[in-house]
Amino acid sequence: MFGLGATELGIILVIVVILFGARRLPEIGSGVGKAIKNFKAGVSGDDQIDVTPGKDDSADETNDKRS
Repeated sequence: MFGLGATELGIILVIVVILFGARRLPEIGSGVGKAIKNFKAGVSGDDQIDVTPGKDDSADETNDKRS
C-alpha cells in the first residue's frame, strides 16, 4: 500500500492519535465516511432534488377554495 509497511502505518496512527486525540477519532471517521458517501452520490448523477420549473397545482387548488 503505497510502499508503507506496518511500522510506518503504526507510526502514522500514533501521530494521528496524538494530534486529534482518541475521543475525536470516531467523529473524524464518521465525517470522512459521510463525505465519501455524498461524493459517490454526487458523481453517480442521481439528483435528489428536482429543480426543474413546472406548474404548481397546489397553488391553483388553494385559489379555487378561497373563491
